[in-house]
Amino acid sequence: MVKRIFALSILLVIGLISQAHEFWLQPKKFRYNLGEDIKLDFMVGESFTGEFWDLALHKAEQMNLHRASGSIDLKNKIKPSAGNNILVKADQEGTYLFSLQSNAAYIELEGDKFNEYLKEDGLDYILEERASLNILQKPSKEFYTRYAKLLVQTGTTPDNTFRKNLGFRYEVIPVENPYSLKVGDYLQCRILFEGKPAAHALVKVWNKVNSTTFLQNIYTETDGTIRFPISAAGPWMVSSVRMVPSEKEGAQYHSLWASLVFGI
Repeated sequence: MVKRIFALSILLVIGLISQAHEFWLQPKKFRYNLGEDIKLDFMVGESFTGEFWDLALHKAEQMNLHRASGSIDLKNKIKPSAGNNILVKADQEGTYLFSLQSNAAYIELEGDKFNEYLKEDGLDYILEERASLNILQKPSKEFYTRYAKLLVQTGTTPDNTFRKNLGFRYEVIPVENPYSLKVGDYLQCRILFEGKPAAHALVKVWNKVNSTTFLQNIYTETDGTIRFPISAAGPWMVSSVRMVPSEKEGAQYHSLWASLVFGI
């Protein structure tokens, strides 16, 4: 299977947070023993470097923990603090899937900045639409929603929780359990938009090794999948964004941001 990987770059942690896009759930570590506390930070930034999510400005519509024994609603356990936003006891062996869906926040950008954002995130179809309407220089009003997922492992026995389809409007689902993989293996992920394969979508794959983050930009196949090598141990993130016309007044567009974080 041929993948259209058009860039591989080393990202030093010097980007401006104000220009960052990614949102993710960050654990203190990725593997836990029974009885340990799992503490999560809600982060926004780039290259696994960022700021704590401002819960005074943004809200979590859903926050859940999914395990082999079932799902737990964590929304009322979220702390609006700078980090340590969720604390869960690792009281069962297996793979834990944490998930968060945010509310639809609002942003307005100048024309040039919006166009650069579209180029960076592979949203060429929106850029082409703006060009055809001769509105490239006009500002853009946008709602955006985050769909963040995190996999951690408790104990030594992985299970199939990793493949659970949460029904998010935009979602990253791994085909293999990352906690069954080792360096040198490959991981395949499926990107779904409204439950269907998101063909030819730009996906960013991040891997942090010590203080340096590596980025691969990959386009999905027709079936919505990507496949990439697990080249190093450490934190990994798979992220993508989809933009659609806004269904409600006040903005032209609605962007849907999906991320999946795990550790090797």
